[in-house]
Amino acid sequence: MSLTLRIFTLPFFLLAASFVSAADYPAPTESDFKIRDFKFASGETLPELRLHCRTLGKPEKDAQGKTTNAVLIVHGTTGNGAQFIRPEFAGELFGKDQPLDATKFYIVLPDGIGHGKSSKPSDGMHAKFPRYGYIDMVEAQYRLCNGGPRRRSHAIGHGNIDGRNAYLAVGASCIPISWTR
Repeated sequence: MSLTLRIFTLPFFLLAASFVSAADYPAPTESDFKIRDFKFASGETLPELRLHCRTLGKPEKDAQGKTTNAVLIVHGTTGNGAQFIRPEFAGELFGKDQPLDATKFYIVLPDGIGHGKSSKPSDGMHAKFPRYGYIDMVEAQYRLCNGGPRRRSHAIGHGNIDGRNAYLAVGASCIPISWTR
């Protein structure tokens, strides 16, 4: 093999190996959490609010049936939960023996109201969609964590505001973890 070919082949294999190791996490499961008659802070009500979620891992339950290994990760102001399913995030955190190992934790990646596949004005209501803000997003995330099987969570917020949202969303039984870019 020529020296030139070796020089170009080695970086290619190193790059390929980094993608293989970074992608070593389970595929997410997608579902919708629906809240009936959701009342917004504005006083308006939506007959059904849909929070779309991606989850990785399996929930572990205590004797009372409460999930004890859930981790809620909330996106920033313009994102959605899908942004965390990429090699540079999930590949570094959710793999075996990584900080948020999906074989140990039940990772929940919701789309906030107005984002991704969750309920939003462009679904058809447009200007008739209830006015919403961070308080409404926090309330919906709280219900996701506390109104369903995920009752005890660790929380991770992406950015300043969403770090606070994560803490408020899961309630006092969480361990808040937040970082900024």
